[in-house]
Amino acid sequence: MSIKVLYFASLRETLGYSHETLTLPAGVATLGDLRSHLARRGGVWESLGEGRNVRAAINQEMVGAEVAVADRDEIAFFPPVTGG
Repeated sequence: MSIKVLYFASLRETLGYSHETLTLPAGVATLGDLRSHLARRGGVWESLGEGRNVRAAINQEMVGAEVAVADRDEIAFFPPVTGG
């Protein structure tokens, strides 16, 4: 399964990537699984780990960790944003 992952705002700065295309290994089926998989890279990638304040969207729709990831999905990660 191949997906595109986008990183926004301070996550993009922290990770040093704005996007990447990933082929997911077996066992990565949900958004939560994907976050855990990315966080296991270690170092700055731990900023995507469980319990971190990160929002996510699949195909431009805000979703929770339990939502399944499908082939060719576009997943976006970003920190909560405030405005004013």
